[in-house]
Amino acid sequence: MKSVERRGFFQSAMAAMGLAAAPVAVPEIAQAQQGGAGGGAAARFMPAYARALNYRSLKQSSYDVTGGNSDRWPITPGQTIEVFNQKGAGMVSHIWFTIAAQSPFHLKELVLRMYWDGSAKPSVEVPVGDFFGLNLGDYVLYESEYLSCSPGKSLNCYFAMPYRTGARMTVTNEGTQNIGSFYSNIDFLAVDALPADAMYFHAQYRQVAPHVAIKGADGKTPVNPVGTHNHVYCEARGRGHLMGVTLGVVQNSEYWMGEGDDMIFIDDETKPLIVGTGSEDYFLGSWNFGGRDGAKAFAYHQYGAQLIQSPERVGGRYCCYRFHGDNPVTFMKYLKHTMEHGHGNDRADNYYSCCYWYQDKPYTEFPALPAVASRIARVTPA
Repeated sequence: MKSVERRGFFQSAMAAMGLAAAPVAVPEIAQAQQGGAGGGAAARFMPAYARALNYRSLKQSSYDVTGGNSDRWPITPGQTIEVFNQKGAGMVSHIWFTIAAQSPFHLKELVLRMYWDGSAKPSVEVPVGDFFGLNLGDYVLYESEYLSCSPGKSLNCYFAMPYRTGARMTVTNEGTQNIGSFYSNIDFLAVDALPADAMYFHAQYRQVAPHVAIKGADGKTPVNPVGTHNHVYCEARGRGHLMGVTLGVVQNSEYWMGEGDDMIFIDDETKPLIVGTGSEDYFLGSWNFGGRDGAKAFAYHQYGAQLIQSPERVGGRYCCYRFHGDNPVTFMKYLKHTMEHGHGNDRADNYYSCCYWYQDKPYTEFPALPAVASRIARVTPA
């Protein structure tokens, strides 16, 4: 009979994120399985939310501490505000933000950082828009398993974010205009201790604007078996697993921007272990998402292209996402997730991406965040 893990929704949430602890023998369940009181079937058919839960439900928000209705924070240019600070063991289960701002580029100008267990360096460092899958700085309504944007420009995240001794989150306004209202609700669970194998959530922003189109001396695209010059979504060392990416592309030239294969390097820096068949295939679409005259936006739980504007034209804009919740891509010591920009890296489009993964340490070395002016998604003239 299948072994039963420790009771409670917290453990179920960890398991759902690929973070389950080793099976734990629970005496009353073991007794029931052996024919004792309660019946062994209860352990199999009853959902976790119908049983006793072993955590405390809490929230930190931007509510007006005076009792009034000014339930938001203003953020001046250059200011950093703390949106979450909690001591002890727990897990963030949901983040909700909504923003009123003067600047049309505020989704690129605001930077979200997350720190686990007292680390001085962040495990998450991403412009707010990119973190929520709005990689080109425009609001687009969509729903996925882990991220969404709802009517009213509300941003939601459901990635589980465990921490052992504490967690801290900040938002910095790197723009030149005031953020009039930043509303925040962060739901979390407080527990006595995490499972020993719980891992830390990470998210990293990367951009190249523009990529360099690769051509051989003969003018043809050279073969690219080892991913040289690929767009890099993330690079990490340690043990963990990849959960997925969001990507925004601005076209700098005509015709289909895809055909770039996904290449994932796992525990070997010299060659990719996983190689796909094209950009739209990685995002689980096909045939150029419908082509120049037939492409349509789509959004599903684990994959989508929620924004497609002026496809296959100069100035064309795409936002895509792919999550690996069905099969998180595991690594024991090294991960580099990459994708060609066009077949064999033959296109010079602008790429803005965010990669999400879990690893065993609460910190990894990130490249420097690009300057705010360069993060604004625009066509780069040839």
